[in-house]
Amino acid sequence: MLILLVAVNFMYACSSVPITGRRQFRMLPEGLLGEMAAANYQGFMDEHTVVPASDPRARMVRQSGEKISTAVVNYLRDTNQASRVQDFEWAFNLVESDQVNAWAMPGGKVAVYTGILDLTRDENGLAVVMAHEIAHIVARHGNERMSQQLVLTMGAVSLDVALREKPELTRDLFMLTYGVGGTLGSLAYSRQHEYEADKLGMVFMAMAGYDPSHTITFWERMLTLSGGSQPPEFLSTHPANQSRIDAARKFMPEAMTYYKQ
Repeated sequence: MLILLVAVNFMYACSSVPITGRRQFRMLPEGLLGEMAAANYQGFMDEHTVVPASDPRARMVRQSGEKISTAVVNYLRDTNQASRVQDFEWAFNLVESDQVNAWAMPGGKVAVYTGILDLTRDENGLAVVMAHEIAHIVARHGNERMSQQLVLTMGAVSLDVALREKPELTRDLFMLTYGVGGTLGSLAYSRQHEYEADKLGMVFMAMAGYDPSHTITFWERMLTLSGGSQPPEFLSTHPANQSRIDAARKFMPEAMTYYKQ
């Protein structure tokens, strides 16, 4: 298995994340992941209460998402990386739920739960969340996590073979990989993605005209909400709130170079 992982990793080491330049392990076709995302995203929306588009909260989610995604697409186009968002059909929906959560799928699909709005408070705080989720999409973190889980559970099979031979397991892996109903994957691996999405998110919101310093304010509120009850970082798939605040402060000077008021 180790030899297989090394071989697959070598095959896909040529790809890297925009801005951070980190090498990636990805073995799945983005087109097929996008098709799965479109179907599962719509299925989720059909099964849950979506806040109407006329609601001011839903409008703010959509407008913030569109503003940030447009800035990111323009940046990728200007830096000859437009293929990362090729054929995207962006969607930004607000879902009725007390959960303090948001998640994203390939192809530009983002869902925000109403439970997180008490923490975001305004459009600046919401931009932190939207930019973070858009960063996950652009960085193709889901492809990395799904690739890793397919190798660990089924071996180096193609996604279409996995769907054909074990459709329910593959769908469960897909939904968990993208944070719909839980988390999956090695703990350090997920934390690496979260830190990277925080950094990219700060850059992306800055490109869209939002002050990236709101990232620190948001995570300070999250730290207050946790009241010290957050599990130790080595037991969590996400970095500790204080660790994210410290990392954001360290990265802030670079993020501010992209800030366009």
